[in-house]
Amino acid sequence: MLIKKVAIDLGTTNVLVHVPKRGIVINEPSVVAISKEDRSVLAVGIEAKDMIGRTPDTIVAERPLKDGVIANYRTTEAMLRYFINKALGGVRLFRPEVMIAVPAGITSTERRAVIDAAMAAGARAAYIIKEPIVAAIGADIPIGSASGNMIIDIGGGTAEIAVISLGGMVSCGSVRIGGNRFDASIAEHIRRKYGLAIGERTAEELKIAIGSAMFMDKPLSTEVKGRDMIVGLPKTITVTSDDTTEALQHDLEGLIEAIKEVLHKTPPELSADVMEKGIIMSGGSSQLRNLDELIAQATGVACYVADEPLLCVAKGTGIALENLDSYKRSILATK
Repeated sequence: MLIKKVAIDLGTTNVLVHVPKRGIVINEPSVVAISKEDRSVLAVGIEAKDMIGRTPDTIVAERPLKDGVIANYRTTEAMLRYFINKALGGVRLFRPEVMIAVPAGITSTERRAVIDAAMAAGARAAYIIKEPIVAAIGADIPIGSASGNMIIDIGGGTAEIAVISLGGMVSCGSVRIGGNRFDASIAEHIRRKYGLAIGERTAEELKIAIGSAMFMDKPLSTEVKGRDMIVGLPKTITVTSDDTTEALQHDLEGLIEAIKEVLHKTPPELSADVMEKGIIMSGGSSQLRNLDELIAQATGVACYVADEPLLCVAKGTGIALENLDSYKRSILATK
């Protein structure tokens, strides 16, 4: 086989690239640094993320995807080209076949933009597949069986919720609540409560270090450095996990509401299956402490985090691309 295949999890926060037989070869932030003077791409991925909040006036480090969809077409195309070339090496005789995982709730226009960007970035053919389907495949859920399986994929921009049976989505929901929204809520809470301005990277580090979806018996604490809003000078304060729980209340309520809505739309037979098997969570933001427990308490259904939740979508997209015929019904658009 001379034609190469590439599966891409085009996330708001991270891009993961899966190449058949080699597994996941790239896992880098979806950030691009651009020169304002001539709009040329200066850095992509890890190198560009290090520049966020630290660039001079002539350089802008931006995320070309917002809430799981393309916000800046040209930058996304440049980013896709960079990752495809990095995954397959520079010199190729044939253009690769590319499959990209997209949120379940995107419009046909947004879907078209993803396909066009992939084709412009050097793909011979571009396939689109919905994230909940590939997240389920990557989490080793038997989606082809005549039985209901519920998956919640919480990424950087969106949370995708779906009940899957016989290879298709029976009921689904997509809310624009994810890791980036969590970070923003934490930063806003710290600003309001302590009068301290912190950047998005600090908020993300805080979420990973002590973030919790529920109040803990023994709260975790850490020091946070930022800028005092009143005197404008650098300042260090101590923040606890209870602060992050307070900050995330509103976002988590929205997530729970969306999960309940999908369960409400699910046929009774499949509801019984979900009750029996429980809910599986994937995506980087599903790793927030006690989130599985919060969802289990709110819905009355057991909830589990998949193995390697961050990699589920990329692995599932790779499996779907290797077995195109088996997953024909799940694939949305080809070109």
